[in-house]
Amino acid sequence: MAKKVVATLKTGKGKDFTKVIKMIKSAKTGAYNFREEVVHNDHIADFLKSK
Repeated sequence: MAKKVVATLKTGKGKDFTKVIKMIKSAKTGAYNFREEVVHNDHIADFLKSK
């Protein structure tokens, strides 16, 4: 049954998106925060360049 679920995820529009995780350093404390977002494959570079 799991094979059917994995096979259906590879078809359709879901494969056009990627989960991107960006590490951002806080100006106040100096600690790192993680910002994660699901982005279309065409906009990954724009997400990583932005603050």
